[in-house]
Amino acid sequence: MADFSKFFTNTKQKRKVLFIASECAPFIKAGGLGEVIFSLPRALRTIGYDARVIIPLYKGIDREKYSLSLEMRNLEVPTDAEPGNNPDSLICNVYKYENQNKDYRAPAYTYFLENQEYYEQRANVYGYADDPIRWALLSRGALQFLRLSNWQPDVIVAADWQGAFAINYLKTIYKDDPKLKNIATIFSIHNLYYQGMFDHHFVAENDFDDGHSPLPSFYNPRLLKLNMMRRGIMYADIINTVSPTYANEITTPDYGELLDGLLRERRSNLYGILNGIDYEKENPATDQYIYQRYDANNISKRILNKEFLQEKFGLPKDKEKFIIGIISRFDEQKGLDLLFETMEFILNQFPVQFVIVGSGDAKYMNFFSDIAKKYPDKVSANLNFDTIIPHFILSGADAILIPSKFEPCGLTQMEAMRYGAVPIVRKTGGLADTVEDYDPEKNSGTGFSFTNFNGLSMTIAITRAFENYRHKEIWKNIQLQAMKKNFSWEHSAQQYGEIFEKAIRIVKEANYNK
Repeated sequence: MADFSKFFTNTKQKRKVLFIASECAPFIKAGGLGEVIFSLPRALRTIGYDARVIIPLYKGIDREKYSLSLEMRNLEVPTDAEPGNNPDSLICNVYKYENQNKDYRAPAYTYFLENQEYYEQRANVYGYADDPIRWALLSRGALQFLRLSNWQPDVIVAADWQGAFAINYLKTIYKDDPKLKNIATIFSIHNLYYQGMFDHHFVAENDFDDGHSPLPSFYNPRLLKLNMMRRGIMYADIINTVSPTYANEITTPDYGELLDGLLRERRSNLYGILNGIDYEKENPATDQYIYQRYDANNISKRILNKEFLQEKFGLPKDKEKFIIGIISRFDEQKGLDLLFETMEFILNQFPVQFVIVGSGDAKYMNFFSDIAKKYPDKVSANLNFDTIIPHFILSGADAILIPSKFEPCGLTQMEAMRYGAVPIVRKTGGLADTVEDYDPEKNSGTGFSFTNFNGLSMTIAITRAFENYRHKEIWKNIQLQAMKKNFSWEHSAQQYGEIFEKAIRIVKEANYNK
Protein backbone atom coordinates (compact mmCIF):
# COMPACT_ATOMS: atom_id res chain seq x y z
CA MET A 1 0.00 0.00 0.00
CA ALA A 2 1.23 3.48 -0.86
CA ASP A 3 2.57 5.65 1.95
CA PHE A 4 0.66 8.92 1.96
CA SER A 5 1.82 10.12 5.38
CA LYS A 6 4.20 12.63 3.82
CA PHE A 7 1.24 14.56 2.43
CA PHE A 8 0.00 15.33 5.94
CA THR A 9 3.31 16.62 7.25
CA ASN A 10 4.18 19.14 4.56
CA THR A 11 4.93 22.49 6.15
CA LYS A 12 4.43 24.29 2.88
CA GLN A 13 0.74 23.72 2.25
CA LYS A 14 -0.94 24.42 -1.06
CA ARG A 15 -4.14 26.34 -1.59
CA LYS A 16 -7.13 26.21 0.73
CA VAL A 17 -10.34 25.04 -0.92
CA LEU A 18 -13.90 24.81 0.39
CA PHE A 19 -16.52 22.62 -1.32
CA ILE A 20 -20.14 23.67 -0.73
CA ALA A 21 -22.50 20.81 -1.53
CA SER A 22 -25.80 19.20 -0.60
CA GLU A 23 -24.32 15.76 0.14
CA CYS A 24 -21.03 14.04 0.92
CA ALA A 25 -20.30 10.37 1.53
CA PRO A 26 -19.97 8.63 3.91
CA PHE A 27 -21.96 11.06 6.06
CA ILE A 28 -24.92 11.31 3.68
CA LYS A 29 -25.24 10.16 0.08
CA ALA A 30 -28.24 10.30 -2.25
CA GLY A 31 -26.43 9.99 -5.58
CA GLY A 32 -23.16 10.30 -7.46
CA LEU A 33 -22.52 13.84 -6.20
CA GLY A 34 -22.02 12.52 -2.68
CA GLU A 35 -19.26 10.21 -3.88
CA VAL A 36 -17.51 13.02 -5.78
CA ILE A 37 -17.62 15.39 -2.80
CA PHE A 38 -16.04 12.64 -0.70
CA SER A 39 -13.39 11.55 -3.19
CA LEU A 40 -12.15 14.78 -4.76
CA PRO A 41 -11.36 16.75 -1.56
CA ARG A 42 -9.70 13.64 -0.16
CA ALA A 43 -7.54 13.30 -3.30
CA LEU A 44 -6.65 17.00 -3.13
CA ARG A 45 -5.48 16.57 0.45
CA THR A 46 -3.17 13.72 -0.53
CA ILE A 47 -1.33 16.10 -2.85
CA GLY A 48 -1.07 18.85 -0.26
CA TYR A 49 -4.22 20.97 -0.56
CA ASP A 50 -6.16 22.01 2.52
CA ALA A 51 -9.49 20.91 1.04
CA ARG A 52 -12.59 21.05 3.21
CA VAL A 53 -16.32 20.51 2.76
CA ILE A 54 -19.48 22.04 4.20
CA ILE A 55 -22.86 20.31 4.00
CA PRO A 56 -26.07 20.48 6.05
CA LEU A 57 -26.27 18.49 9.27
CA TYR A 58 -29.13 16.22 8.25
CA LYS A 59 -31.18 14.11 10.60
CA GLY A 60 -29.58 10.91 9.28
CA ILE A 61 -25.97 11.89 10.04
CA ASP A 62 -24.62 10.00 13.05
CA ARG A 63 -22.82 12.53 15.23
CA GLU A 64 -21.37 9.97 17.60
CA LYS A 65 -20.10 7.65 14.87
CA TYR A 66 -18.12 10.46 13.25
CA SER A 67 -17.18 12.19 16.52
CA LEU A 68 -18.57 15.55 15.43
CA SER A 69 -17.59 18.49 17.62
CA LEU A 70 -18.96 22.01 17.88
CA GLU A 71 -17.03 24.58 15.84
CA MET A 72 -19.28 27.64 16.14
CA ARG A 73 -22.42 28.31 18.16
CA ASN A 74 -25.32 30.64 17.38
CA LEU A 75 -24.28 31.67 13.88
CA GLU A 76 -26.73 34.30 12.62
CA VAL A 77 -27.60 33.79 8.96
CA PRO A 78 -29.44 36.75 7.34
CA THR A 79 -32.63 35.90 5.46
CA ASP A 80 -33.12 39.37 3.90
CA ALA A 81 -36.75 39.20 5.01
CA GLU A 82 -38.71 42.42 5.09
CA PRO A 83 -40.02 43.51 8.51
CA GLY A 84 -43.11 41.49 9.32
CA ASN A 85 -43.91 37.89 10.11
CA ASN A 86 -40.64 36.28 9.00
CA PRO A 87 -37.35 36.42 10.95
CA ASP A 88 -34.56 38.58 9.56
CA SER A 89 -32.04 35.87 10.47
CA LEU A 90 -31.88 32.16 11.25
CA ILE A 91 -29.73 30.77 14.04
CA CYS A 92 -27.44 27.88 13.15
CA ASN A 93 -24.58 26.00 14.74
CA VAL A 94 -21.56 24.67 12.89
CA TYR A 95 -20.10 21.27 13.72
CA LYS A 96 -16.97 19.69 12.30
CA TYR A 97 -15.47 16.33 11.47
CA GLU A 98 -11.70 16.20 11.65
CA ASN A 99 -9.51 13.37 10.43
CA GLN A 100 -7.67 12.95 13.72
CA ASN A 101 -5.67 9.90 12.67
CA LYS A 102 -4.49 11.48 9.39
CA ASP A 103 -5.85 8.45 7.56
CA TYR A 104 -5.73 9.24 3.83
CA ARG A 105 -8.75 6.94 3.30
CA ALA A 106 -10.95 8.94 5.69
CA PRO A 107 -13.15 11.88 4.60
CA ALA A 108 -11.67 15.34 4.33
CA TYR A 109 -12.18 17.94 7.05
CA THR A 110 -15.95 18.56 6.94
CA TYR A 111 -18.18 21.26 8.42
CA PHE A 112 -21.87 20.71 9.08
CA LEU A 113 -24.43 23.52 9.20
CA GLU A 114 -27.01 22.68 11.83
CA ASN A 115 -30.56 24.03 11.67
CA GLN A 116 -33.52 22.35 13.31
CA GLU A 117 -36.24 23.41 10.89
CA TYR A 118 -34.55 22.96 7.52
CA TYR A 119 -32.17 20.03 8.08
CA GLU A 120 -32.62 18.09 11.31
CA GLN A 121 -36.35 17.60 10.91
CA ARG A 122 -36.02 16.31 7.35
CA ALA A 123 -35.66 12.61 6.60
CA ASN A 124 -34.37 13.09 3.04
CA VAL A 125 -31.71 15.17 1.31
CA TYR A 126 -33.91 16.30 -1.58
CA GLY A 127 -37.56 16.53 -2.52
CA TYR A 128 -39.07 19.31 -0.39
CA ALA A 129 -41.10 22.23 -1.67
CA ASP A 130 -38.83 24.65 0.20
CA ASP A 131 -35.55 23.16 -1.10
CA PRO A 132 -34.39 26.54 -2.50
CA ILE A 133 -34.60 27.99 1.02
CA ARG A 134 -32.56 25.06 2.35
CA TRP A 135 -29.81 25.57 -0.23
CA ALA A 136 -29.85 29.37 0.16
CA LEU A 137 -29.43 28.83 3.91
CA LEU A 138 -26.50 26.48 3.33
CA SER A 139 -24.73 28.94 1.06
CA ARG A 140 -25.42 32.06 3.10
CA GLY A 141 -24.55 30.16 6.26
CA ALA A 142 -21.24 28.99 4.80
CA LEU A 143 -20.28 32.56 3.87
CA GLN A 144 -21.30 33.96 7.25
CA PHE A 145 -19.26 31.23 8.91
CA LEU A 146 -16.20 32.14 6.82
CA ARG A 147 -16.55 35.80 7.83
CA LEU A 148 -16.11 34.75 11.47
CA SER A 149 -13.72 31.85 11.03
CA ASN A 150 -9.94 31.93 11.30
CA TRP A 151 -9.77 29.59 8.29
CA GLN A 152 -10.17 31.31 4.91
CA PRO A 153 -10.30 29.46 1.59
CA ASP A 154 -8.57 30.70 -1.54
CA VAL A 155 -11.23 28.98 -3.65
CA ILE A 156 -14.85 27.97 -3.19
CA VAL A 157 -16.16 25.10 -5.32
CA ALA A 158 -19.96 25.10 -5.46
CA ALA A 159 -21.71 22.01 -6.82
CA ASP A 160 -24.74 22.19 -9.13
CA TRP A 161 -27.72 24.51 -8.74
CA GLN A 162 -27.96 23.84 -5.02
CA GLY A 163 -24.50 25.32 -4.45
CA ALA A 164 -24.86 28.17 -6.93
CA PHE A 165 -26.44 30.41 -4.28
CA ALA A 166 -23.01 30.73 -2.67
CA ILE A 167 -21.45 32.12 -5.84
CA ASN A 168 -24.34 34.50 -6.43
CA TYR A 169 -24.17 35.81 -2.85
CA LEU A 170 -20.39 36.11 -2.93
CA LYS A 171 -20.35 38.13 -6.16
CA THR A 172 -23.17 40.49 -5.11
CA ILE A 173 -23.95 40.95 -1.41
CA TYR A 174 -20.40 40.04 -0.26
CA LYS A 175 -18.44 41.46 -3.19
CA ASP A 176 -16.85 44.18 -1.03
CA ASP A 177 -16.54 42.18 2.17
CA PRO A 178 -12.89 42.50 3.28
CA LYS A 179 -12.64 38.82 4.30
CA LEU A 180 -14.49 37.31 1.34
CA LYS A 181 -13.89 39.51 -1.69
CA ASN A 182 -10.66 37.77 -2.71
CA ILE A 183 -12.12 34.25 -2.75
CA ALA A 184 -12.16 32.73 -6.23
CA THR A 185 -15.16 30.66 -7.31
CA ILE A 186 -15.63 27.53 -9.38
CA PHE A 187 -19.08 26.34 -10.38
CA SER A 188 -19.07 22.58 -10.87
CA ILE A 189 -21.80 21.25 -13.18
CA HIS A 190 -22.56 17.58 -12.66
CA ASN A 191 -25.77 17.57 -14.69
CA LEU A 192 -26.99 20.62 -16.60
CA TYR A 193 -30.51 19.22 -16.88
CA TYR A 194 -31.37 20.05 -13.27
CA GLN A 195 -31.56 23.82 -12.97
CA GLY A 196 -33.91 24.49 -10.06
CA MET A 197 -37.35 23.64 -8.73
CA PHE A 198 -39.11 23.70 -12.08
CA ASP A 199 -38.99 22.37 -15.63
CA HIS A 200 -36.80 24.90 -17.42
CA HIS A 201 -38.36 23.96 -20.76
CA PHE A 202 -41.71 25.36 -19.65
CA VAL A 203 -41.32 28.73 -17.95
CA ALA A 204 -43.87 31.52 -18.23
CA GLU A 205 -42.53 34.87 -19.38
CA ASN A 206 -43.30 36.44 -16.01
CA ASP A 207 -41.36 33.72 -14.20
CA PHE A 208 -38.27 33.79 -16.41
CA ASP A 209 -35.07 34.46 -14.46
CA ASP A 210 -32.41 36.30 -16.45
CA GLY A 211 -29.99 36.02 -13.52
CA HIS A 212 -29.40 39.76 -13.11
CA SER A 213 -32.00 40.57 -10.45
CA PRO A 214 -30.91 40.55 -6.79
CA LEU A 215 -31.47 37.35 -4.85
CA PRO A 216 -34.81 37.69 -3.02
CA SER A 217 -35.33 36.89 0.64
CA PHE A 218 -35.64 33.31 1.82
CA TYR A 219 -39.40 33.76 2.15
CA ASN A 220 -40.09 35.48 -1.17
CA PRO A 221 -41.97 33.13 -3.56
CA ARG A 222 -39.67 34.40 -6.29
CA LEU A 223 -36.84 32.35 -4.74
CA LEU A 224 -38.56 29.16 -5.89
CA LYS A 225 -38.46 30.30 -9.51
CA LEU A 226 -34.81 31.26 -9.80
CA ASN A 227 -32.67 29.42 -12.34
CA MET A 228 -29.66 28.85 -10.12
CA MET A 229 -27.86 26.88 -12.79
CA ARG A 230 -27.93 30.00 -14.98
CA ARG A 231 -26.75 32.17 -12.09
CA GLY A 232 -23.91 29.83 -11.20
CA ILE A 233 -22.67 29.97 -14.79
CA MET A 234 -23.03 33.75 -14.92
CA TYR A 235 -21.28 34.64 -11.67
CA ALA A 236 -18.54 32.00 -11.29
CA ASP A 237 -14.95 32.82 -12.14
CA ILE A 238 -14.50 29.36 -13.66
CA ILE A 239 -17.10 26.78 -14.73
CA ASN A 240 -16.20 23.13 -14.86
CA THR A 241 -18.06 20.01 -15.86
CA VAL A 242 -17.23 16.39 -15.18
CA SER A 243 -15.78 15.44 -18.58
CA PRO A 244 -14.09 17.26 -21.48
CA THR A 245 -16.60 16.04 -24.07
CA TYR A 246 -19.57 17.11 -21.96
CA ALA A 247 -17.99 20.56 -21.60
CA ASN A 248 -18.05 20.84 -25.39
CA GLU A 249 -21.49 19.27 -25.81
CA ILE A 250 -23.29 21.69 -23.49
CA THR A 251 -22.29 24.64 -25.69
CA THR A 252 -24.55 23.20 -28.42
CA PRO A 253 -28.37 23.40 -28.66
CA ASP A 254 -28.69 19.60 -28.52
CA TYR A 255 -27.13 19.34 -25.07
CA GLY A 256 -27.19 22.88 -23.69
CA GLU A 257 -30.62 22.71 -22.03
CA LEU A 258 -31.40 26.30 -23.18
CA LEU A 259 -28.18 27.58 -21.59
CA ASP A 260 -25.91 26.86 -24.57
CA GLY A 261 -25.79 30.53 -25.59
CA LEU A 262 -24.62 31.61 -22.15
CA LEU A 263 -22.10 28.77 -22.06
CA ARG A 264 -20.71 29.80 -25.44
CA GLU A 265 -20.26 33.32 -24.07
CA ARG A 266 -18.27 31.86 -21.17
CA ARG A 267 -16.44 29.24 -23.21
CA SER A 268 -13.00 30.68 -22.40
CA ASN A 269 -13.64 29.92 -18.71
CA LEU A 270 -15.31 26.54 -19.22
CA TYR A 271 -13.39 23.31 -18.51
CA GLY A 272 -14.09 19.61 -18.34
CA ILE A 273 -12.35 17.31 -15.85
CA LEU A 274 -13.23 13.64 -15.56
CA ASN A 275 -14.43 12.24 -12.28
CA GLY A 276 -12.43 9.31 -11.01
CA ILE A 277 -13.02 6.07 -9.16
CA ASP A 278 -11.47 4.71 -5.99
CA TYR A 279 -9.03 2.04 -7.13
CA GLU A 280 -8.70 0.56 -3.67
CA LYS A 281 -12.42 0.27 -3.15
CA GLU A 282 -13.19 -0.86 -6.71
CA ASN A 283 -10.74 -3.76 -6.85
CA PRO A 284 -11.61 -7.30 -7.97
CA ALA A 285 -8.52 -8.60 -6.19
CA THR A 286 -9.87 -7.54 -2.77
CA ASP A 287 -13.64 -7.12 -3.29
CA GLN A 288 -15.33 -8.79 -0.31
CA TYR A 289 -18.64 -9.25 -2.12
CA ILE A 290 -17.62 -11.25 -5.19
CA TYR A 291 -17.48 -15.03 -5.39
CA GLN A 292 -13.94 -15.35 -6.79
CA ARG A 293 -11.34 -12.63 -6.47
CA TYR A 294 -8.99 -12.05 -9.38
CA ASP A 295 -6.85 -9.48 -11.17
CA ALA A 296 -5.35 -8.93 -14.60
CA ASN A 297 -2.70 -11.58 -13.93
CA ASN A 298 -5.24 -14.35 -13.34
CA ILE A 299 -8.29 -13.21 -15.26
CA SER A 300 -9.13 -16.82 -16.11
CA LYS A 301 -10.60 -17.11 -12.59
CA ARG A 302 -13.28 -14.64 -13.63
CA ILE A 303 -15.30 -17.43 -15.27
CA LEU A 304 -16.24 -18.67 -11.79
CA ASN A 305 -17.99 -15.35 -11.13
CA LYS A 306 -19.89 -15.70 -14.40
CA GLU A 307 -21.20 -19.11 -13.34
CA PHE A 308 -22.03 -17.72 -9.89
CA LEU A 309 -23.92 -14.83 -11.50
CA GLN A 310 -26.02 -17.19 -13.59
CA GLU A 311 -26.79 -19.43 -10.63
CA LYS A 312 -27.58 -16.58 -8.24
CA PHE A 313 -30.04 -14.94 -10.60
CA GLY A 314 -31.77 -18.05 -11.87
CA LEU A 315 -30.27 -18.24 -15.35
CA PRO A 316 -29.08 -21.49 -16.95
CA LYS A 317 -25.39 -22.06 -16.28
CA ASP A 318 -23.60 -21.84 -19.60
CA LYS A 319 -20.17 -20.27 -19.79
CA GLU A 320 -20.54 -19.71 -23.55
CA LYS A 321 -23.53 -17.41 -23.16
CA PHE A 322 -22.75 -13.71 -23.69
CA ILE A 323 -23.89 -11.98 -20.49
CA ILE A 324 -24.77 -8.30 -20.78
CA GLY A 325 -25.17 -6.39 -17.53
CA ILE A 326 -27.15 -3.20 -16.97
CA ILE A 327 -26.50 -1.21 -13.79
CA SER A 328 -28.50 1.99 -14.02
CA ARG A 329 -30.93 4.51 -12.74
CA PHE A 330 -34.03 4.12 -14.90
CA ASP A 331 -34.80 7.43 -16.57
CA GLU A 332 -34.78 8.96 -20.03
CA GLN A 333 -31.19 10.20 -19.75
CA LYS A 334 -29.86 6.65 -19.55
CA GLY A 335 -31.05 5.78 -23.08
CA LEU A 336 -32.94 2.67 -22.05
CA ASP A 337 -35.74 3.54 -24.49
CA LEU A 338 -33.51 2.05 -27.20
CA LEU A 339 -34.13 -1.37 -25.69
CA PHE A 340 -37.89 -1.06 -26.19
CA GLU A 341 -37.47 -1.63 -29.91
CA THR A 342 -34.43 -3.91 -29.92
CA MET A 343 -34.23 -6.13 -26.85
CA GLU A 344 -36.47 -8.93 -28.08
CA PHE A 345 -34.60 -9.03 -31.38
CA ILE A 346 -31.29 -9.30 -29.52
CA LEU A 347 -32.63 -12.04 -27.25
CA ASN A 348 -33.92 -14.05 -30.21
CA GLN A 349 -30.90 -13.60 -32.49
CA PHE A 350 -27.95 -14.01 -30.10
CA PRO A 351 -27.02 -16.50 -27.36
CA VAL A 352 -27.22 -13.78 -24.72
CA GLN A 353 -28.38 -13.32 -21.17
CA PHE A 354 -29.18 -9.99 -19.47
CA VAL A 355 -28.73 -9.29 -15.76
CA ILE A 356 -30.28 -5.96 -14.82
CA VAL A 357 -30.28 -3.99 -11.59
CA GLY A 358 -31.79 -0.56 -11.03
CA SER A 359 -34.92 1.39 -10.28
CA GLY A 360 -36.67 4.52 -11.48
CA ASP A 361 -39.43 5.52 -13.87
CA ALA A 362 -42.41 3.18 -14.10
CA LYS A 363 -42.24 2.64 -17.86
CA TYR A 364 -38.76 1.11 -17.57
CA MET A 365 -39.62 -0.87 -14.45
CA ASN A 366 -42.65 -2.35 -16.22
CA PHE A 367 -40.70 -3.07 -19.39
CA PHE A 368 -37.91 -4.97 -17.65
CA SER A 369 -40.37 -6.80 -15.40
CA ASP A 370 -42.44 -7.94 -18.38
CA ILE A 371 -39.50 -9.03 -20.52
CA ALA A 372 -37.98 -10.98 -17.61
CA LYS A 373 -41.26 -12.88 -17.25
CA LYS A 374 -41.38 -13.55 -21.01
CA TYR A 375 -37.74 -14.70 -21.19
CA PRO A 376 -37.01 -16.20 -17.75
CA ASP A 377 -34.00 -18.16 -19.04
CA LYS A 378 -32.47 -15.09 -20.65
CA VAL A 379 -33.31 -12.07 -18.48
CA SER A 380 -32.99 -11.44 -14.75
CA ALA A 381 -34.42 -8.09 -13.65
CA ASN A 382 -33.68 -6.88 -10.13
CA LEU A 383 -35.79 -3.77 -9.84
CA ASN A 384 -34.65 -2.29 -6.55
CA PHE A 385 -31.78 -0.06 -5.54
CA ASP A 386 -29.01 -2.34 -4.33
CA THR A 387 -25.35 -1.73 -3.50
CA ILE A 388 -24.20 -5.38 -3.57
CA ILE A 389 -25.65 -6.76 -6.83
CA PRO A 390 -23.52 -4.41 -8.99
CA HIS A 391 -20.41 -6.16 -7.63
CA PHE A 392 -21.77 -9.51 -8.85
CA ILE A 393 -22.53 -8.07 -12.29
CA LEU A 394 -19.23 -6.22 -12.71
CA SER A 395 -17.23 -9.31 -11.78
CA GLY A 396 -19.30 -11.84 -13.74
CA ALA A 397 -20.87 -10.21 -16.81
CA ASP A 398 -19.01 -10.23 -20.11
CA ALA A 399 -20.16 -6.74 -21.04
CA ILE A 400 -21.92 -3.73 -19.49
CA LEU A 401 -24.43 -1.81 -21.63
CA ILE A 402 -24.64 1.99 -21.15
CA PRO A 403 -26.63 3.52 -24.07
CA SER A 404 -27.04 6.99 -22.51
CA LYS A 405 -28.83 9.77 -24.34
CA PHE A 406 -26.37 12.06 -22.59
CA GLU A 407 -23.86 11.32 -19.85
CA PRO A 408 -21.94 14.13 -18.10
CA CYS A 409 -19.34 11.66 -16.84
CA GLY A 410 -20.53 8.26 -15.71
CA LEU A 411 -18.74 5.96 -13.31
CA THR A 412 -20.19 2.58 -14.26
CA GLN A 413 -18.06 2.26 -17.39
CA MET A 414 -14.89 2.98 -15.39
CA GLU A 415 -15.86 0.44 -12.74
CA ALA A 416 -16.69 -2.09 -15.47
CA MET A 417 -13.25 -1.71 -17.04
CA ARG A 418 -11.63 -2.09 -13.63
CA TYR A 419 -13.40 -5.46 -13.29
CA GLY A 420 -12.83 -6.65 -16.87
CA ALA A 421 -16.47 -6.24 -17.95
CA VAL A 422 -16.25 -4.72 -21.43
CA PRO A 423 -18.37 -1.56 -21.80
CA ILE A 424 -20.77 -1.09 -24.72
CA VAL A 425 -21.60 2.61 -24.69
CA ARG A 426 -23.02 5.47 -26.65
CA LYS A 427 -20.26 7.89 -27.60
CA THR A 428 -21.31 10.90 -25.55
CA GLY A 429 -19.96 12.93 -22.61
CA GLY A 430 -17.75 11.04 -20.22
CA LEU A 431 -18.44 7.76 -22.02
CA ALA A 432 -16.67 9.15 -25.09
CA ASP A 433 -13.73 10.28 -22.95
CA THR A 434 -13.20 6.98 -21.14
CA VAL A 435 -14.11 4.14 -23.53
CA GLU A 436 -11.86 3.59 -26.54
CA ASP A 437 -13.76 1.89 -29.36
CA TYR A 438 -12.15 -1.41 -30.33
CA ASP A 439 -10.11 -1.27 -33.55
CA PRO A 440 -9.46 -4.79 -34.93
CA GLU A 441 -6.73 -3.59 -37.27
CA LYS A 442 -4.69 -2.13 -34.42
CA ASN A 443 -5.98 -4.64 -31.87
CA SER A 444 -6.57 -1.71 -29.55
CA GLY A 445 -9.52 -0.49 -27.55
CA THR A 446 -11.30 -0.97 -24.26
CA GLY A 447 -14.91 -1.35 -25.38
CA PHE A 448 -17.46 -0.77 -28.11
CA SER A 449 -19.22 2.50 -28.84
CA PHE A 450 -21.88 3.90 -31.15
CA THR A 451 -22.58 7.50 -32.08
CA ASN A 452 -26.16 7.83 -33.31
CA PHE A 453 -28.88 7.58 -30.70
CA ASN A 454 -31.04 4.88 -32.22
CA GLY A 455 -31.74 1.19 -31.74
CA LEU A 456 -29.99 0.08 -34.91
CA SER A 457 -26.69 1.73 -33.96
CA MET A 458 -26.84 0.19 -30.49
CA THR A 459 -27.62 -3.25 -31.91
CA ILE A 460 -24.66 -3.00 -34.28
CA ALA A 461 -22.38 -2.18 -31.33
CA ILE A 462 -23.72 -5.18 -29.40
CA THR A 463 -23.22 -7.36 -32.49
CA ARG A 464 -19.61 -6.19 -32.83
CA ALA A 465 -19.00 -6.96 -29.17
CA PHE A 466 -20.52 -10.44 -29.48
CA GLU A 467 -18.52 -11.30 -32.63
CA ASN A 468 -15.29 -10.41 -30.83
CA TYR A 469 -16.41 -12.25 -27.70
CA ARG A 470 -16.52 -15.45 -29.78
CA HIS A 471 -12.75 -15.13 -30.29
CA LYS A 472 -11.50 -15.73 -26.75
CA GLU A 473 -7.96 -14.39 -27.15
CA ILE A 474 -9.20 -11.18 -28.76
CA TRP A 475 -11.77 -10.74 -26.01
CA LYS A 476 -9.22 -11.39 -23.30
CA ASN A 477 -6.97 -8.74 -24.83
CA ILE A 478 -9.82 -6.20 -24.77
CA GLN A 479 -10.50 -7.06 -21.14
CA LEU A 480 -6.86 -6.64 -20.18
CA GLN A 481 -6.54 -3.33 -22.00
CA ALA A 482 -9.63 -2.12 -20.14
CA MET A 483 -8.30 -3.29 -16.78
CA LYS A 484 -5.03 -1.41 -17.32
CA LYS A 485 -6.81 1.94 -17.64
CA ASN A 486 -6.35 4.31 -14.73
CA PHE A 487 -9.07 6.83 -13.97
CA SER A 488 -7.79 7.76 -10.54
CA TRP A 489 -8.91 10.74 -8.49
CA GLU A 490 -5.27 11.72 -8.02
CA HIS A 491 -4.99 12.56 -11.73
CA SER A 492 -8.24 14.55 -11.63
CA ALA A 493 -7.07 16.39 -8.51
CA GLN A 494 -3.97 17.64 -10.35
CA GLN A 495 -6.20 19.06 -13.09
CA TYR A 496 -8.44 20.77 -10.54
CA GLY A 497 -5.32 22.39 -9.11
CA GLU A 498 -4.73 24.01 -12.49
CA ILE A 499 -8.21 25.58 -12.68
CA PHE A 500 -7.91 26.74 -9.06
CA GLU A 501 -4.90 28.81 -10.11
CA LYS A 502 -6.75 30.21 -13.12
CA ALA A 503 -9.69 31.24 -10.96
CA ILE A 504 -7.39 32.92 -8.44
CA ARG A 505 -5.67 34.88 -11.23
CA ILE A 506 -9.05 36.06 -12.56
CA VAL A 507 -10.03 37.43 -9.14
CA LYS A 508 -6.66 39.12 -8.62
CA GLU A 509 -6.87 40.81 -12.00
CA ALA A 510 -10.45 41.92 -11.38
CA ASN A 511 -9.55 43.42 -8.00
CA TYR A 512 -6.48 45.12 -9.46
CA ASN A 513 -8.57 46.76 -12.17
CA LYS A 514 -11.20 48.13 -9.77
